[in-house]
Amino acid sequence: MIYDGHAYCFPTPEIASEGFADPAEYWRWLQLFMTFARQQPSWRRRDRAPADAAGMADMSRPWDFAALKEAGFRTGDHGLVEWTDAGERYVKQALPPWTVDFSFPPESLVAEMDYAGVERALIHRTPYMTDSNAWIGDCVRRFPDRLDGLARIPEWRIEGETDAMIAELHRAINTDGLVGLQFMPFHRRLYRQSSPWDGGGFRPFWEAVRDLGITAYMTVGGAPTLEGYLEELRVLRRWMETYPEVTVVCTHGFNWRLLAGEDTLEIPAAVYEAAPIEHPNYHVQILFAVFMQSVWDYPMPQIRPALEQMIERIGADRIIWGTDIPIVMLHWTYRQSLDYIRSYCDFIPDEDMELILGGNMARLLGLAGH
Repeated sequence: MIYDGHAYCFPTPEIASEGFADPAEYWRWLQLFMTFARQQPSWRRRDRAPADAAGMADMSRPWDFAALKEAGFRTGDHGLVEWTDAGERYVKQALPPWTVDFSFPPESLVAEMDYAGVERALIHRTPYMTDSNAWIGDCVRRFPDRLDGLARIPEWRIEGETDAMIAELHRAINTDGLVGLQFMPFHRRLYRQSSPWDGGGFRPFWEAVRDLGITAYMTVGGAPTLEGYLEELRVLRRWMETYPEVTVVCTHGFNWRLLAGEDTLEIPAAVYEAAPIEHPNYHVQILFAVFMQSVWDYPMPQIRPALEQMIERIGADRIIWGTDIPIVMLHWTYRQSLDYIRSYCDFIPDEDMELILGGNMARLLGLAGH
């Protein structure tokens, strides 16, 4: 089975914004992400002169809503976002040009899967795509043999509205049919929250996750420095020591951009020491393509030593292939996003390749015949 462990579906911005109590919050999320997204090119509209995103936010300030500028931020046709700076219109190619209405419905994902030979995919979550568990649940119901989906609970609401967030998690799993939780602790910084997420006021919520028996898809890597990133991994280690029964998938993998050199990708020993790699319930995704494809050419041989080392240190039975479709298709086709591993990493034995490209996800989800 070929299983994409990291895919997306999302509605138009008009529908996505309805998932927020204040639709303006959705637009703040989208503007913030598009300001700091590195792999998407920007240009001045009238002459296509290369540009940066400084018109959308004060780039000298930290990643924060307060850095955003009043720039008439909006989405445009063919995967573009647009803004105005000093009377000039600027655009960024946020999505592939064929995403005409800035959406990626499940029909489009499944069509790409059919063409590339991918049998199933797991829909991941982030606020600027949609905050609605019910909408993702509907995607899964429409394609029950092809798609699975993750629940999203606003991280910044868990401590203050614990009971309501636990109830929403139960609805997402038991009513909407979602199969795990996506948790991004660095989102809390945007809401001025700095308390530890591995204990304290989060404990009842984590106990609910444990009792539901679902996998936690943890996204760490928001720190801009190596030491900050190592501390994020240490917090995850502590969390897994507290909740050893919970299966964890570290989404995206390690912080690839932080670890990459000009033409190399090396994972320092300190990363392996900080991450809970010895824990049998720890798994890590490999999304090299979406992070590095705008830097290195296909088929990206620079990643192979790092992947070989990961298989040796962590084990092929705990490594999961994913793509980040449709973002990954800004530079590569969906099939290339599979083949740079399948066809060009010949150091991986067949049985390990089967695990990485789908067998591990099938096992985690209890799919028959995996």
